[in-house]
Amino acid sequence: MSGSDRDFTSSIVDAAVRVANHTNAQVIMVYIDAVDNIEKFVASVKGGTQVVFIARDETDAKLASTLKARSVTVPGFNLTRMGQIKMATVMAFSQGLLKSGDVFVFVSGVVGHGLDTLVVMQVGAEYELFQSVDQPKLTEHIKRVVFQRVLTIALELAHEGREGKPVGAMFVIGDYRDVSKYCQQNIINPFHGYTEKQRNILDDAMKDTVKEFASIDGAFVIKGNGVISSAGTTLRATVAGDELPQGLGSRHSAAAAVTASTKSIAITVSESTGTVRIWRLGKMITELEKAPRMSLSPPAPPRGEGSKG
Repeated sequence: MSGSDRDFTSSIVDAAVRVANHTNAQVIMVYIDAVDNIEKFVASVKGGTQVVFIARDETDAKLASTLKARSVTVPGFNLTRMGQIKMATVMAFSQGLLKSGDVFVFVSGVVGHGLDTLVVMQVGAEYELFQSVDQPKLTEHIKRVVFQRVLTIALELAHEGREGKPVGAMFVIGDYRDVSKYCQQNIINPFHGYTEKQRNILDDAMKDTVKEFASIDGAFVIKGNGVISSAGTTLRATVAGDELPQGLGSRHSAAAAVTASTKSIAITVSESTGTVRIWRLGKMITELEKAPRMSLSPPAPPRGEGSKG
């Protein structure tokens, strides 16, 4: 980050503190690596406002732990500014750090270029962002670390694809007993016959395996403790949730149906756009859009300039 970016970031962080103090916000959320003097920052936040630091990697997470500060760890992908807000707030909801009615202040920016955006919201006031309000906790039947691991893998697939090609995928997590009633295998289950320890998604060795099987049509079905039950699975749930947003297809319809019928969470990756969506109780509760690629080439000159003839 350049010196000018750092100066601008400091100004944004200072402004966020003033806004939080003025509005009596319940929470202020900021990337921990963007704060120069953490102790001074925490001391400047007044009243009952809680500071929630956002960590992008293990180093940041360890720093927050050392400070005994509230924190959420998010994958360090190049999301849009609103995508960064959605990601962090979903994680905060899953940990009970945000609740219905809370006013919070959030600062974000382009990854690698400091902070440049300050947002003030009340939980429930933004329909697109907070469709999860008044629903059960995201991780009611699922270990938080399992939810976060699956979400991270979904984002990696969205951003990297597989062997340079876009990949669509679907993960259904939790409530395995009921989810299994709606499952039908398209192929021989590649996880059949392995011990639960060998096929747990929390095992780092499973990440590449999951990505490899993501190209198979069908869903991954994962127990709340992280054990992968199957891949290449068709979901036969037909209970319709609310009408799907325009342009979403069969993968998203299946996600809505199975989460309407069971106490599960579904995460989908769109092959065409790379958008990651989270589904709960038959509804899409949020979507995480990739930031557009920044061109490394200079723009083409206007017609008649920079050429002869």
